[in-house]
Amino acid sequence: MGGPLKASFRYAWRGLKLALARERNLRIHFVLAAFALGLAAAFALSRLEWALVVLCIGMVVAAELFNAAVESLVDLCQGDYHPLAAAAKDMAAAGVLIAAAISLLVGGLVFIPRLWAIINSS
Repeated sequence: MGGPLKASFRYAWRGLKLALARERNLRIHFVLAAFALGLAAAFALSRLEWALVVLCIGMVVAAELFNAAVESLVDLCQGDYHPLAAAAKDMAAAGVLIAAAISLLVGGLVFIPRLWAIINSS
């Protein structure tokens, strides 16, 4: 790996570590992602189901990182309260909410029938 590409990966890794250190919700999403991946492995999901689970995890983590970046930029640019600053933060948070809600729906469609089968077989 050459200079600029290697530097890009280094900056991205640094950003992820920084976000994990600062953002409680991102850490929560990582714990939930690990749980979902554990369930996926336990239930031996199909390739398509694995793809959906991994895609949803990536979507939520990316949304959370974008939200953290927007919040940091708004805080940098706007020290005092401003309605536009609040709107930017709220809209970024709404993006995370939508990503998480869609992921919860997909997770329900993938996992609930399997969990229900286990409950009913007991």
